Amino acid sequence: MAKVSEMHSTAFDGRGHGYVPPKQLSISPRLKLHKSASREIDPITYEVVRHSLWHVNEEHGATIQRLSGSPVAMYALDLNPSILTEDGEFVYFGPYMQYMSGVTDTQVKWTLEYRSDNPGIRDGDMFLANDPWVGAAHQQDVMLLCPIFWQGELFCWVTNCLHQYDIGGITPSSFCPAAENAFEEGILIPPLKIVEGNEIRRDIEELYLRSSRKPEAVALDFRAQLAGNNTAKERVLQLIRRYGPEVVKGVMRRVLDIGEAAFLKKLARLPDGVWRDRTYVECCRPGDRRTHRVVLTLRKQGDKLVFENDGTAAQDGAMNATFSGWRGSIMVALNQLLCWDQYFSIGGALRHVEFDPTPGTMNCADFPASVSTAPVQAMEISLYPAYNVLSKMIYSDPDMRKDIMCIGGTSQWPATLFRGQDQWGERFGYILVDPIGGAIGAFAQGDGISTGGQSRTPICKLPNVEHTEQSFPVLFLYRKEVPDSGGAGKWRGGLSAESCFIPHGTGEITHDTLSSGNAIPTSTGMMGGYPGAPNVYKFVRGSDVGERLAAQRMPGDIAELKGEPVTLQLRQENFTQQPADVYAVIWTAAGGFGDPFERDPERVRADVESRAVTADAARAIYGVVLDASGNVDAGATQRLRADKRGGRRKTGARILTGPLVSPLTDNLALRRESDGLHNACAKCAADLGPARDNYKDHCVREEADVSASNPNLGDYRRYIDDKPVFRQFFCPGCGALIENEIARADDPVLRDIELGRVE
Repeated sequence: MAKVSEMHSTAFDGRGHGYVPPKQLSISPRLKLHKSASREIDPITYEVVRHSLWHVNEEHGATIQRLSGSPVAMYALDLNPSILTEDGEFVYFGPYMQYMSGVTDTQVKWTLEYRSDNPGIRDGDMFLANDPWVGAAHQQDVMLLCPIFWQGELFCWVTNCLHQYDIGGITPSSFCPAAENAFEEGILIPPLKIVEGNEIRRDIEELYLRSSRKPEAVALDFRAQLAGNNTAKERVLQLIRRYGPEVVKGVMRRVLDIGEAAFLKKLARLPDGVWRDRTYVECCRPGDRRTHRVVLTLRKQGDKLVFENDGTAAQDGAMNATFSGWRGSIMVALNQLLCWDQYFSIGGALRHVEFDPTPGTMNCADFPASVSTAPVQAMEISLYPAYNVLSKMIYSDPDMRKDIMCIGGTSQWPATLFRGQDQWGERFGYILVDPIGGAIGAFAQGDGISTGGQSRTPICKLPNVEHTEQSFPVLFLYRKEVPDSGGAGKWRGGLSAESCFIPHGTGEITHDTLSSGNAIPTSTGMMGGYPGAPNVYKFVRGSDVGERLAAQRMPGDIAELKGEPVTLQLRQENFTQQPADVYAVIWTAAGGFGDPFERDPERVRADVESRAVTADAARAIYGVVLDASGNVDAGATQRLRADKRGGRRKTGARILTGPLVSPLTDNLALRRESDGLHNACAKCAADLGPARDNYKDHCVREEADVSASNPNLGDYRRYIDDKPVFRQFFCPGCGALIENEIARADDPVLRDIELGRVE
């Protein structure tokens, strides 16, 4: 299958294939663009205007929150505003759901190309848009694009995106896990002029609302988005009136230029090479028991980064995302690891980043693939591997190494889609927001953060159970962090949590499940770190929970209840929950960093004491022995770790003596020998083969059932037929762990690092 860059005669116009903006936009000459910018701006004015533009985004998002009645806006913060230049370069993302901004520039550029002539782009207009092939995550993420004019010229854009309660499709909430194509999902809207001359077009709004099961909620959200744009527009115009259009535009240009220069400076410190990551999605439609491979390749070539998805499975079922969704997902990790110092301004860096996927794959799907589930599956599985490839790329630089972050929790969202009649007798359909609590992955210098949210949403928050109970007919029995869920490592990944509830104030709730990452961990560790726990659904039918509550004996875990345990499938449809039925969900935890045998035993003891790690896992995974009092038995720990490592050594392993050229990972280095460059163990300098080889081929390899990678993993056969394995690669010289790999048993060993020319 050909990549985008190889399909020279193909139209990537957002119709059959996803829209890929050309290097030179085709904009109608009827639309005049404001391009005049001051080059001489004093430092104080620059900082004042720069920070004012940033605060425009903050106020923009806060306005939407205050006016929206949606729990998604208030609690999950599933929204994001942006500011873009007149021709669609990012000036600033907002601090909310990052991938929502990541798809915005494609919407703006498409609007410039395909709306500037007819119906035209004028002062007082706004465009409604949610078409994923033009530039949206999925149909529920609706954008409102607002051009800002100054004296008849298009000066810039302010935009926002907000997840909608329901916009149609075969499943209430518009997440459609059984859809086979986009025609079975919510309405598709390429950028459409819904506000003209500062007035809402009633005909267009009624068309938009007609598709929704909850038109009143969607109408309120639309007005919240409208108010957010109007607020941001007025703030930008105030800046123009005060400082002049050339100064404000000059600040925007400088923000981009400084971001570009900072990005290039970082790239200049890094070697050229190729970095790869591979993971899997389970179950693309009800009844599917296959796994679907996802590959991400990062190529660094001088001052350019190129991202590819060659090797990814073909689009299928209801698991897909479009080009803009894949690109926007990767931009989140790029922004956080390489552009964090630019305050959510990624536009300058994007001048040196290319996205070259293969159309027709599950994360670059062609129309009319089903994409309504994209953010919880295909986009998540596109985003999080980007942390791995980028982290390995920057590891060689000591300063940038501090920015490394492993894959976080909720790397695949275990959706709870529930619907029915609420406690007020009204129809409802929604998604449980709790997995937004996520977990933050381990760092190269410290532990991750338990239930620390999702890294893709810097200011997200886990809703109070009281808020959920107020909004929906449920009663929570508990919500708690899960021991052993954080990926093991020298630095441990953050723990995830479990939420458990019963119906309350209603006769029954109807559910659909929508998940992946239940059989194969998707929060993989890095540089020897272990993966975080998987997603888990739990369901007990006909339990004794009513009797326990009547006796004031609140259950602490669903396993304490009597009743019939039911194994829920990953896309199980239309199962009902009665008041005596108990439902629980665990979301994926975060990956660990480094060899667990290098973790300070006292840290492991503290983990056991705080119930983050069990005593069994402390011994089996960390090699730490605790005595009857819970203290570290130092001698036994030292012997256990030495015995384990000793059993993995190979007699006669060659120890390299040449100079160190560069560290590659926490466990792998590059050394120069008389016969050329060699991979080597970073601990003992044992030879791991010429640099042209895959270092894993020269390690001691062990392969185990995937359940060995995390104590919370159950039997994969409940969900999939493919056999997943846990591969470990050890140094033949000292027995230290070099790297781990989760793979299907029939997939070849992944070459995750391939350096280019090294001086």
